[in-house]
Amino acid sequence: MTPDRPLSLLGQRRFGPFFWTQFSGAFNDNLFKNALILLLAYSSAQLAGGLDSNVLINLAAGLFVLPFFLFSATAGQLADKLEKSRLIRIIKLLEIVIMVCAALALMIGNVWLLLGVLFLLGTQSAFFGPVKYGLLPQHLHEQELVAGNGLVEMGTFVAILLGTIGGGLLIALGESGPAWVAGASIGVAVAGYLVSRRIPLTPPVDPALGINWNLFSETVRLIGFMRARRTVFLSIVGISWFWFFGALYLTQFPNYTHLILGGNELVGTLLLATFSIGIGLGSMLCDRLAGQKVEIGLVPFGSIGLSVFAIDLYFAVPSGLEITPELIGPMAFLSEPWAWRVMIDIFGLSLFGGFYIVPLYALVQSRSKKTHLSRIIAGNNILNALAMVIAAVAGALMLGVAGLSIAETFLVVAVLNVVVALYIYQQVPEFLMRFLVWILIHTLYRVKVQGRDRLPEQGPAVLVCNHVSFIDALIIAGSCPVPIRFVMYHRIFQIPVLSFIFRTAKAIPVAPKKEDPEMLDRAMDRVAEELANGQIVCIFPEGGLTPDGELQPFKPGIERIIERSPVPVYPMALRGLWRSFFSRSGGRAFFKLPRGFYRRIDLIVGEPVAPEAVSAADLEARVRRLHDGVDS
Repeated sequence: MTPDRPLSLLGQRRFGPFFWTQFSGAFNDNLFKNALILLLAYSSAQLAGGLDSNVLINLAAGLFVLPFFLFSATAGQLADKLEKSRLIRIIKLLEIVIMVCAALALMIGNVWLLLGVLFLLGTQSAFFGPVKYGLLPQHLHEQELVAGNGLVEMGTFVAILLGTIGGGLLIALGESGPAWVAGASIGVAVAGYLVSRRIPLTPPVDPALGINWNLFSETVRLIGFMRARRTVFLSIVGISWFWFFGALYLTQFPNYTHLILGGNELVGTLLLATFSIGIGLGSMLCDRLAGQKVEIGLVPFGSIGLSVFAIDLYFAVPSGLEITPELIGPMAFLSEPWAWRVMIDIFGLSLFGGFYIVPLYALVQSRSKKTHLSRIIAGNNILNALAMVIAAVAGALMLGVAGLSIAETFLVVAVLNVVVALYIYQQVPEFLMRFLVWILIHTLYRVKVQGRDRLPEQGPAVLVCNHVSFIDALIIAGSCPVPIRFVMYHRIFQIPVLSFIFRTAKAIPVAPKKEDPEMLDRAMDRVAEELANGQIVCIFPEGGLTPDGELQPFKPGIERIIERSPVPVYPMALRGLWRSFFSRSGGRAFFKLPRGFYRRIDLIVGEPVAPEAVSAADLEARVRRLHDGVDS
């Protein structure tokens, strides 16, 4: 797969059958759920002896979410302990059984049986979630995680949209509607099971795991697993916030359409379709924007766009808009000049929502302990469910108690999104640092990486590269899928603005022995410590920036590092940065007119060198050949 063809994953057995299995499940859940909600809204008197439809609808929503609290802890353990493809098939077989029960409940017309079936569907989804996100890293390479997660998120929201529309259309067929819903639900469940049989074997990551059936103690353990790695935990907080944000918006869409826009149900469907298409497209574009790696720099980019469009949505509808008793349809709605601004805002906030959520899921998958991943995903699902419950309560409080309008509620949540984003980026500066790097290499330059598959996915390892400009480290950091500890001249380390990025990336300042021998010794100790901790370290063995664009002799410091920490060394070469604003070509860097915007930069990665074969002269020759295009 190339960065330009993430859809090629759909044609591969390691991903395609799984994608269509989860697509069918999301479609079926929403087909039945929406059909049931509409049935309760319009036929509750006959089904439940006159019980209030609003009570029943909110009860239905609660019953679908409740299993995530009750069963996620157990589901996460089973997903880590058992072979995942077999577990998926068992879950899909249970879906068929549940849908047969749903058909019987629809035929009988008993509301309590229907609500029970909805609870069972929520249970099935609670068990499928940890398997779904735990399976991806076992079948996809690190550089494919963003594409895979993007496809899953896109497929999920498209399935939600189609299932919601399908459920509404089928239940609206009059007396035969329930029968059509029943038949469609069973048919989709059977199709999902048949597709799931093609999912390849996925070995258990912790087969010796003992199952703790205690819901409360295991949930506490899950939270402990999540908190073990701060970046992972705060990423999960960010994911849960997104579900709070999305749940509150989507819940209010029907009344927003009716009370604020004066539109009918078809206008509401149009807004839902716009939202789903936006988040699907954003999810798909992540792989291209990320450059085929887990790029958390997209998360701040996504949150900025999310906030901008969400805030503008408040101002999009003219104040004092008169709502007539006769609700307008899609064509009349779109004939209003302000309607297109509403559509653009909804599309924009969902598009940037895709940029926001996909890298977070990929980051959790790539940085969690592999033997605990499904349990961490289960903990994430618990927090997501809690966030959606809080969203329902918050919406009720803002609309009912505080007396805010739906538009004002949207504005409050949009402002809160800014606050939450700032908190997360303050706690984990790596997000902001990667965002600044991403902006740099996607506005000033076009970076092409040759031999990306040679880059180590984990340490310990040392990268060596020629040194052309003050931003070499940023180009390399933005092109590699994992964090790198850079060893750099202390005066470069102290450059304003860049200093924030380097410090956040835990770069190691160094000075020549004749300038500061104590700093050199401290740097060597830090390098050894980082390599002992399994990190990847990058050094520039020339010892300084090239004064003429040519490769300078490599200093023997690399031999000293490898002698102390025997790890593989990966030679790399940068091309295209000489004569840039950040190089010494044509005068001092930063003190000349910039030129050559959006120029092509090449980063070429060579084959790793075993520690026993490392020498400064050999590495210099390898980097020179890569730079000159002899090896690539």
